[in-house]
Amino acid sequence: MTRVTEIRYVGYGVEEFDAERAFYSNDWGLVEVEEKDGFAWFKTQGSDEHHVVRLHKSDANHVEVIAFAADTRDDVDGLHAKVIAAGCKVIFAPKDLDAPGGGYGFRFFTPDGLPFEISAEVGKLDKREMERWEGVPVKISHIVMHSPDHQALVAFFTEVLGFKISDWLGDFMCFLRCNEAHHRVAILPGPPCLNHVAYDMLSLDDMMRGLHRLKLRGTDVRWGPGRHTAGNNTFSYFTTPAGFAVEYTSELEDVDFENHVYKVHVPGPQVMDQWGIGVGGPQTMPHPAPDARLFNPAEA
Repeated sequence: MTRVTEIRYVGYGVEEFDAERAFYSNDWGLVEVEEKDGFAWFKTQGSDEHHVVRLHKSDANHVEVIAFAADTRDDVDGLHAKVIAAGCKVIFAPKDLDAPGGGYGFRFFTPDGLPFEISAEVGKLDKREMERWEGVPVKISHIVMHSPDHQALVAFFTEVLGFKISDWLGDFMCFLRCNEAHHRVAILPGPPCLNHVAYDMLSLDDMMRGLHRLKLRGTDVRWGPGRHTAGNNTFSYFTTPAGFAVEYTSELEDVDFENHVYKVHVPGPQVMDQWGIGVGGPQTMPHPAPDARLFNPAEA
């Protein structure tokens, strides 16, 4: 089946480029792999994905691109055809990409106006075995976004991009998988925007060590530490200098991609956080607002 198989990276336009760049390289635990013309690209040490974050100096804080992987060029072409058939606005058709890492891909706007990229054959970089207690991200775990018609966006992800539903929280939050990870995407009601990007840590100890490092560097936890029910993953949420929400997570469960049957969890305090000991909650996270550049393509 032609479908998305993984997350590649998230690209942000940010007003305070230097502050955001310093946060990801000095505090969050990523490695800068290239910088030019007001752009910077960052990778994790535990994955061979070329980069997981792209920053670009801008006059507004916004999402420039959310990038996913497909397995082959043929899959990219097939997904392009499905996106067109779904009525989406295409930013550019499949082509050889000239960004760091290269590859073959296309970009389009979701029905809500967020910019997506799907690519294959992107170059790899070195990775290494991570050790317990390092407290730095291994890879992107998942992305959560809001939609004014979240049921329709769930249908778009399943029918067009090939995701499968892993769980629901009530009827308002859907967890979707594109591989064996319980979820790579989750969707909530709200204005069209990114909610947060989560990063896998090697262990619970690594999440806590990372939380400690961030606190020492002046970034305190907004919500957590805790453990969700859907996916059974641990969590701690923070905000970057530009105000984007990011998460350290660990122990996200794996499921059978083809055969896992979703559950509907009844919302409640100990469903959102099984431990019930963390600070904050959803109400302490940034208030969702429409992305500042909906249906506006990025410069590159």
